[in-house]
Amino acid sequence: MTADRSEGSEVPVTVDNQQAPSPPREEHARDRFDDDDFPAYTMGRAAEMIGATPAFLRAIGEARLITPLRSEGGHRRYSRYQLRIAARARELVDQGTPVGAACRIVILEDQLDEALRLNEELRHPASEVSTGV
Repeated sequence: MTADRSEGSEVPVTVDNQQAPSPPREEHARDRFDDDDFPAYTMGRAAEMIGATPAFLRAIGEARLITPLRSEGGHRRYSRYQLRIAARARELVDQGTPVGAACRIVILEDQLDEALRLNEELRHPASEVSTGV
């Protein structure tokens, strides 16, 4: 059972001295704070955070380095993971690397990091780690 506190929000109500479970969407919303892939930042805020312009974010999007999700209104939204990638590309561009080349370098760096991570996992399977071998 729920009661409206304000428009669109539901508050659990006690029944027989038992707390009603929180709606699943509230738990999901809390999980988003730790989700690096949740598109939480608008283009303006994202550009401000990495010290770039919205045009730079559009350029790296056109180069397919990152693909921002779109809000219901069609506005670009960026995740923390995408902002880390964009910030690395910006560092390279600030050093004189053309945008297209910077995007390719960042992609290759990301692929190398993933390959190294997978290699390390294969060298030390979870069974060895859990058994202490």
